Amino acid sequence: MIESESGISEELVRDLLRDQHPDLAELPVRPVEGGWGNQMWRLGDELAVRMQRMDTSPEPQLKERRWLPTLASRLPLPIPVPVRAGAPSERFPKIWTVMTWVEGTPLDHGSITRGDHAADILAAFLKALHMEAPAEAPDASDRGGHPEEYTQGFENFLRDVDLGRFAAADIRAVWDDAVTAPAWQGPRVWVHGDLHPANVVVADGTLAGIVDFGNVFAGDPAWDLSAAWLLLPAGAAARFFDGYAQADEAAVRRARGLAAMKCLFLMLMGQSGDRGLPGGKSNWGPAGRSALDRVLKGL
Repeated sequence: MIESESGISEELVRDLLRDQHPDLAELPVRPVEGGWGNQMWRLGDELAVRMQRMDTSPEPQLKERRWLPTLASRLPLPIPVPVRAGAPSERFPKIWTVMTWVEGTPLDHGSITRGDHAADILAAFLKALHMEAPAEAPDASDRGGHPEEYTQGFENFLRDVDLGRFAAADIRAVWDDAVTAPAWQGPRVWVHGDLHPANVVVADGTLAGIVDFGNVFAGDPAWDLSAAWLLLPAGAAARFFDGYAQADEAAVRRARGLAAMKCLFLMLMGQSGDRGLPGGKSNWGPAGRSALDRVLKGL
């Protein structure tokens, strides 16, 4: 399935390694389920090969190569760190990167049972990440602005998603509150930019690592604070914000609205396989619905 969807196979990965990093070429290679912009292949026990797939630009991987080694040293959870660079070639005309492997189960295939611990570690992680970024840090691309800028996208999601038991008016009220919240007035801080259940891993019932920094940017931390509802179980958001201790009321309002929009996106990707190509994203629908329930209840 992976080869037919992406044109990437174990043989191709191994051939690329033989050509560019022959000292790694004999390590075991095996596919990793999931992925969208990039496809991951395990390389031995400690590494992974990140192959550009749906991403049309090399920029996400180039950002990871440039910035993750610097960020990793100050973060309290493991993140993937690039260790080798793969160049485009006749066999594979896109870039690829060998990175450290972050052990754990993606949250869209697992669960958090130790909610208090997960809230504390997520708060510690984001406090450490949300430091003022240098002037040369990347700006946001398709995300990162004030919620008002994304109202049309929100309305499109709301129109296309099968809401089931949820009321559109309740979801829109959360969004409208975010749109009227004051904009971020602080410095440009580092933001992961894409925290949702497929981009974190869990072990022993709690968060064990954060992955996929292809959207990392410097800007409004509310984009990451939405994770309080997207990732944590019911009742843990308040503990998260107490531990984070850096979010004012406006940031929480923006974050809650952004969480609602992201929930709709997850639900849309889970409605049918073709929505979430390659491979479909059937696990994203239930994750989005449970998170939306938390958003609307304010939990």
